[in-house]
Amino acid sequence: MIWNQPKECMSAEDKRRMQGERLRKLVERVYHSVPFYRRKMQEMDVMPRDIRSIDDIVRLPFTTKQDMRDNYPYDLFAVPMSEIVRLHASSGTTGKPTVVGYTRYDLSVWSEMTARCLSAFGADRNDIVSVGYGYGLFTGGLGLHYGVEHLGGTVIPMSSGNTAKHIQLMHDFGATALACTPSYALYLADALRDCGMPRDEFRLKIGIFGAEPWTENMRREIEAKLGIDAYNIYGLSEVMGPGVSYECECKNGSHIGDDHFYPEIVSPDTLEPLPYGEQGELVFTTLTKEGIPLLRYRTKDLCSLDDTPCECGRTAVRMSRIVGRSDDMLIIRGVNLFPSQIESVILEMEEFEPHYLLVVDRVNNLDTLEVQVEVRDGFYSDEINRMMELRKKIAARLQSVLGLAADIRLVEPGTIARSEGKAKRVIDKRTLN
Repeated sequence: MIWNQPKECMSAEDKRRMQGERLRKLVERVYHSVPFYRRKMQEMDVMPRDIRSIDDIVRLPFTTKQDMRDNYPYDLFAVPMSEIVRLHASSGTTGKPTVVGYTRYDLSVWSEMTARCLSAFGADRNDIVSVGYGYGLFTGGLGLHYGVEHLGGTVIPMSSGNTAKHIQLMHDFGATALACTPSYALYLADALRDCGMPRDEFRLKIGIFGAEPWTENMRREIEAKLGIDAYNIYGLSEVMGPGVSYECECKNGSHIGDDHFYPEIVSPDTLEPLPYGEQGELVFTTLTKEGIPLLRYRTKDLCSLDDTPCECGRTAVRMSRIVGRSDDMLIIRGVNLFPSQIESVILEMEEFEPHYLLVVDRVNNLDTLEVQVEVRDGFYSDEINRMMELRKKIAARLQSVLGLAADIRLVEPGTIARSEGKAKRVIDKRTLN
């Protein structure tokens, strides 16, 4: 089902015209309302009148997370605080958080965008959605919450934590959809298996997963364990929150709400725009946001864009899965790698659980990589020879994919710590020394 057909199926010509008009109004507004952008544009010798179409977006300055921290808390807001009806903030681990403000209009756009996502996943007003994202300053919980209500469905505002109660209420309340991080979905699946409740007593059919990168292999693992259709939802608090893009039934990339969020792909090194199909850093301009509009915000997320027609009928540009973040890329002995590459290998092998931890260190001035991975029940053994063979098997597979030798540590099922939020996959001791 398509929630907003006039916008989601707009012709390319009409969309570009609308994007250009919205960009012109946006630039005019931030130039006169946000001193930061006025100063940036003057430094680049760009005036609002120079922006005539969406193609002129490349003339505008980039915005970074550091810019938002430097202007903490409200200096990037384009409206007075009397018009801000809600605040959210990122959960950054270093420095000041990035603060975002929403007007009533911003919240209405957010709710509508999330309703688009839910419709694309096959949800409607008859669905009961258990929202397992965190509520509060994190945008995940409230973003899905109001989207479900806008759709006309029923919300179970579970938030994160208390997994036993979550399972009980999904069972008793007849939840048909689950929204949470993919790593928590796997944790929930294991807990559901161990709780003794028969799977056929649950009505779950849809999974709404995001807030962290995940792979196709992880999708298959979740779908098999929970017996659902798993869909990707993407967002970030600086741009809006969950609902910036979403998969449809084709599961062939995530449609971006590009009537509100104009996407670009740029080289992380040169910041030069890259063509559709090439992988680079995802950049967004918030075409309609009132509270804290952003020009060319660098997400640090690495993916590619695709504007070819989708069989679902939507014409919105699609983004590929996030392969990692430019600031999360690990460089080990000169080799660039992302945790998602290792995850894909692990999930291809039936002997291993989808739970792993990467420990990076430096010994005698040489980088080391240890991969801790759980062995499934039925494959874990006290026989040294069997475990050595298993260790050699995954080590060889990882080396062929990564071009890098890793130390493999096989651990028993349930050994690696689980998370009810975003999973912690990497410990880089080089940054701790």
